[in-house]
Amino acid sequence: MSGGVSGRREPGGARPPHRLGPAVVALGGGHGLSASLTALRHVTERITAVVTVADDGGSSGRLRAELGVLPPGDLRMALAALCDDSEWGRTWRDVLQHRFTSAGDLDRHAVGNLLIVALWELLGDTVEGLDWVGRLLGARGRVLPMAAVPLQIEADVTDADGTRVVRGQSSVATAPGVIGQVRLEPADPPASPEAVAAVESADWVVLGPGSWYTSVIPHLLVPGLRDALERTTARLVLVLNLSPEGETAGMDAAAHLDVLRDHCPGLRLHAVIGDAAGVEDLDAVRARAEAMGARLVIRPVGRGDGTPRHDALRLAAAFHDVVDGFVAGP
Repeated sequence: MSGGVSGRREPGGARPPHRLGPAVVALGGGHGLSASLTALRHVTERITAVVTVADDGGSSGRLRAELGVLPPGDLRMALAALCDDSEWGRTWRDVLQHRFTSAGDLDRHAVGNLLIVALWELLGDTVEGLDWVGRLLGARGRVLPMAAVPLQIEADVTDADGTRVVRGQSSVATAPGVIGQVRLEPADPPASPEAVAAVESADWVVLGPGSWYTSVIPHLLVPGLRDALERTTARLVLVLNLSPEGETAGMDAAAHLDVLRDHCPGLRLHAVIGDAAGVEDLDAVRARAEAMGARLVIRPVGRGDGTPRHDALRLAAAFHDVVDGFVAGP
């Protein structure tokens, strides 16, 4: 991606400086979103992370249950991924990520979770609180929640005993069996207005990688955000996982695309990035991608050590290839 890609103008009609790059919105949660953000930092300085708010486990789950706030954990991880690459930024990133070990109530709480919630209580504004943490870190971008209220994930899970309803992100992610339809509670949650505005004004939107049912698909189930994704003039890029994990055990890459289409039939993609090591049937995946309006881009985006993690520089190169391909044409 390069600054010359974007034809958008900043308020007042001035074209943004070339070095800033295109406006990119990355949607997801947890480690998958962190991988996208770390790669995108090599591509552009105009990054907005839109983060899931359905976590109900660990430190986030405890704070959510005790205080009725949005779960801060995935938001904290996104902020840490965008921290300034200086001693100041890295130090505050490590502070944010630090977890206490004790025999008391602080055990396993992340410092960043407590800091974010404290700012929310002091300021009375979720987005403003996240912006303050971003300034503390010197964050190279902005972090926003996808919805204005905490969400609960509900899924139909089928095993040898039949189909049952499983509730809660942590329970869905670890439930034995095959996950079918996923829903949110409340069923019609208000989207974050800032997240909707970011998607509508973006040049590119990146979805995935990450836990498919609990980090990727939930963005498509918030009506305001889904509508923004369907009407935005931005080009949408989907990043496939490198291998099936927990909640998608036994699913190949083609099935991941089927699930995405089933949950949001109106979604149109422009590119699907995958690694040959994680795409078993290239023809099947290419056909699914083309049915959604996208071309399949196969690049080596995994780490060299063979672990199923995306390499930041390789993924950044794949993003560059995608944008350069659209600039140059077929």
